[in-house]
Amino acid sequence: MDAFFASVELIARPDLRGRPVIVAGASGRGVVVAATYEARSFGVHAAMPVARAQRLCPSAVMIEPHRDAYTRVSAGVMELLRDVTPVVEQVSIDEAFLDLTGALKRLGPAAGIGQAVRQAVRQRFSITCSAGIGRSKSVAKIASEQAKPDGLLEVPAAATLDFLSPLPMSALWGLGPKTASVLAGLGMATIGDLASAPDGMVRRAIGQAAAAHLLALARGLDDAPVEPRQGEKSVGAEETFPHDLPWGEELSREVLRMADKAAHRLRQAELLCRTVAVKLRTADFKTHTRSRTLATPTDQTKVINEAAQGLARSLWRPGSNVRLVGVRLENLAARSGQPVQLTLDEDGWEGAVGSGIDRVADEIRRRFGDGSVTAGTLIP
Repeated sequence: MDAFFASVELIARPDLRGRPVIVAGASGRGVVVAATYEARSFGVHAAMPVARAQRLCPSAVMIEPHRDAYTRVSAGVMELLRDVTPVVEQVSIDEAFLDLTGALKRLGPAAGIGQAVRQAVRQRFSITCSAGIGRSKSVAKIASEQAKPDGLLEVPAAATLDFLSPLPMSALWGLGPKTASVLAGLGMATIGDLASAPDGMVRRAIGQAAAAHLLALARGLDDAPVEPRQGEKSVGAEETFPHDLPWGEELSREVLRMADKAAHRLRQAELLCRTVAVKLRTADFKTHTRSRTLATPTDQTKVINEAAQGLARSLWRPGSNVRLVGVRLENLAARSGQPVQLTLDEDGWEGAVGSGIDRVADEIRRRFGDGSVTAGTLIP
């Protein structure tokens, strides 16, 4: 998808199309979630501090992120892709690989399939996407980047090396900055430079495994299959505060707020988690994380919050204030079976699944909005 989060926001704000738009939290202290291409032309990009983005593009319109909308549109797009072929590997909320081998006889040439998919995404979801077609995942990935925004590029198998060779090394999928720096020190500026380099020299510079992988990519020899994957790897929520918080009731409430959001999203996806992880970013911009694996999988806010509170307390250091807190739920599995009767002892709470209180709260939120019901301690 092209500038996916920003594009989804513009579905509800078509008056902002063509203008620089930045998606970020309201506090102005966080980082950019997404930016339209108009904002990117000023140098704005995702993960940039909001304050810097505003300096680069003071005319940009700021919009708060709506993550449920991104999840909803992503699910619709992925369902559309699986109508083309069941061999779909979703690699992120806005990106996927398709193996078209079995679809060519039924739907015609790959370029025609790509154009039809792009047109269907535009018509159904009012957003655009770019498509790359190649003999391998890595070539298709690079081609899709070259086609952005709102384009399609097909690289015939026989033209793979001609396509790759002049591209800068940074275009190579999966090349990290440290490895790129080492290779640049050897005089390699393009993918073609790497492809023609002696194998032994590359192995000595970056190690045997990394050399074998990157040389194969640079020479168009990637044979990694498209691997359909089901389900999310993790679910979470995090927030950067308008002002740094010391440890105390206010920070504890924010941990609860993030645990509540994460648990709600977990239940929406009909999943259970086995691991709870907490992230704290202190005023000096250092990030601290810790996780705990539960005795049994759960989707309950109470259980998740109790684990998160303990983790947060263990991460806090005297004299340090916190600017960001996040709660992430991992080791996910599909929810199965019927809700169990709760008990009041601690073991019973941790082992319980499908709390009636949580389910009623979820239904109220679904009907009346996310802010319609919350924990009493979160009420100002």
